[in-house]
Amino acid sequence: MSSSPPRFDRGHTDDLMTFLADSPTPYHAVANAGERLEKAGFQKLDETAAWDGTSGGKYVIRGGAIIAWYVPEGAGPHTPFRIIGAHTDSPNLRVKPQPDMGAHGWRQVAVETYGGTLLNTWLDRDLGLSGRLTLRDGSHRLVSVDRPLLRVPQLAIHLDRQVNEGLKLDRQRHMQPIWGLGDDVHEGDLIRFVADEAEVPAADVAGWDLMVHALEAPAYLGRDRELLAGPRMDNLLSVHAGVAALGAVSTAGDLEFIPVLAAFDHEENGSESDTGAQGPLLGAVLERSVFARGGGYEDRARSFAGTVCLSSDTGHAVHPNYAERHDPTHHPRAGGGPILKVNVNQRYATDGSGRAVFAAACEKAGVPWQTFVSNNDMPCGTTIGPITAARHGIRTVDIGVAILSMHSARELCAADDPFLLANALVAFLK
Repeated sequence: MSSSPPRFDRGHTDDLMTFLADSPTPYHAVANAGERLEKAGFQKLDETAAWDGTSGGKYVIRGGAIIAWYVPEGAGPHTPFRIIGAHTDSPNLRVKPQPDMGAHGWRQVAVETYGGTLLNTWLDRDLGLSGRLTLRDGSHRLVSVDRPLLRVPQLAIHLDRQVNEGLKLDRQRHMQPIWGLGDDVHEGDLIRFVADEAEVPAADVAGWDLMVHALEAPAYLGRDRELLAGPRMDNLLSVHAGVAALGAVSTAGDLEFIPVLAAFDHEENGSESDTGAQGPLLGAVLERSVFARGGGYEDRARSFAGTVCLSSDTGHAVHPNYAERHDPTHHPRAGGGPILKVNVNQRYATDGSGRAVFAAACEKAGVPWQTFVSNNDMPCGTTIGPITAARHGIRTVDIGVAILSMHSARELCAADDPFLLANALVAFLK
């Protein structure tokens, strides 16, 4: 028997909008997630230090990834985990190692496209610049120039009369943003500017990981404000829901599992990094947690065998203008609750037993849910789900929230779906 449906709380969506605006890069996202978890009583651990097996909330940050977990009182070394998986990165434009360039009286910044960027959505937008600086002592400094600084100008229709018949963008020639006027390009100008914004001496900057971000703030749309538009919902929407769910269950008591949030970087380009799902970070953290509680290899094997991961990532709502691109019998609707993502070729990790786990969580939370399957004639995307299942031998289920304009600089979803997802995640972790 299902419980009563959750009462819609726009406070969750309001907070998501703040999180999106404050997290222009993966580095900002994990820093903000860590701050929220610390307010819920979690403690940041150093990977190079010894860990103990005490109960309570803990987390580690490496680059643009965060792993957080809560050990309840009485948890044994073989206690299974319940994991919410997500990713912190989004397709965008990222600054090259030698960023200063220009031509014909325009000063420009050399950028590289990251992930499956929907290029045209970055044209003619006011853009900021954000990321992290690495200093000579090995420390990092976050920076965000959150004001109009850059712009990728589109060619006027007078110079391309056929543009509305099909826009073709060259990633190298057409996507370099403008940030000033002048014929002289001076090496180091951009980094000196960014160092000044970060209030550090430019001579102390040894490296950087910088990217552009759209400045338009997240906003409610529609007659009844039932829609949410904003940047980086793929996949900070899931990261935010996971942080909220983990914080909520850490005060619940009587937990049967150890709840975990694993938010990785580099999902949009294959997850192959030390902070991506293909890397060792999650396995190392879970194993160290088992060993810190006095366990050995047998306990680790028992724990992993009983563990389940919900890989939460955004999916495709049926598009009213392109309905033929979707499977004819699976039409996830915005506002219909979270989606279960299925692909028999293992682009998603969901199987029948995983479906049962997700359905039980949604029923417990009183949350409606839907199923997503790709059109057979369309290539199916993928997530961290199959990677997590294969690398760690953990049963994994792919879920998410249905959105439009995925991989755009600005995406769209129903304003209440993030709240429904968070409620389902709380029920799953409990």
